[in-house]
Amino acid sequence: MTNTQHSPVTVLGLGAMGSALAWAFHKGGVATTVWNRTPGKDSELVAAGAVSAATAGEAVRTAELVVVVLLDHASVHEILDPIAAQLTGKQLLNLTSTSPEQSRELAGWAAEHGIEILDGGIMAVPAMIGTEGSSILYSGSEAVFTAHRPTLELLGSVEFFGTDPGLAALWDFSLLTIMYTMFGGFFQGAALVGSAGVTASEFAARASNWVAAMSQLLPPFGRIIDTGDYTSEVFQDLVFTKTALDTLRQAASDAGITAEPLAGFADLVDRQVTAGHGAAAFERTIEALRGK
Repeated sequence: MTNTQHSPVTVLGLGAMGSALAWAFHKGGVATTVWNRTPGKDSELVAAGAVSAATAGEAVRTAELVVVVLLDHASVHEILDPIAAQLTGKQLLNLTSTSPEQSRELAGWAAEHGIEILDGGIMAVPAMIGTEGSSILYSGSEAVFTAHRPTLELLGSVEFFGTDPGLAALWDFSLLTIMYTMFGGFFQGAALVGSAGVTASEFAARASNWVAAMSQLLPPFGRIIDTGDYTSEVFQDLVFTKTALDTLRQAASDAGITAEPLAGFADLVDRQVTAGHGAAAFERTIEALRGK
């Protein structure tokens, strides 16, 4: 049954994430219209009561909120540019993974066409959408965020970061950077212990506890970085860090595996030591990332 506290929603794009969002809207009682370039992906949603549209233009006609969940920034323009006139006066939510500058560009495009736009960064995998573990970060039009907040909360917890359309993407991409580098480290570690016959599942059980314990160091690291003082609190200096990373890379080589996931960070540390900062705390590596 449709819940009258929610305005009708259209979801453009039914990949894994788009489908999860559409299901969450539908289960929450939102009148949901769906469209996808490849036919057939909406069959289960339609059977459950969602409305299928033959074209993107048809899909946006009855919706007050149009949610875009496509592959990339180029895909968003490919689909939305031809129907810009039909979107005029409507409210648009971009949940496609676009960079901060791409999100700002899209907001400029929307303003030119009289479209209110909210940008979002999804901090969840599709299976998490609609559960307590799902979180979505928003920035851009506060009016759109406020008007549709009850509907957005069907997807997960919400947080508004301000009217700069690129801020949600900035937070999203920064957090995803941690995720992918962590996964890369796990894959390298699994390959390393795997050289001795240890299964990846066995390694994962121990690694998850280790990652949780090490995450407790992030707040003090952040405090040191914010002060810019890399000498008064030296948990581990850059010379020690370089030695440790060199040894880790040697262990990988000895085991016959690549140490590429570690190489980028190791190179940053090498440059800091070469520049004469070996006695500084290894948090100073961020200055190499900043180009200093």
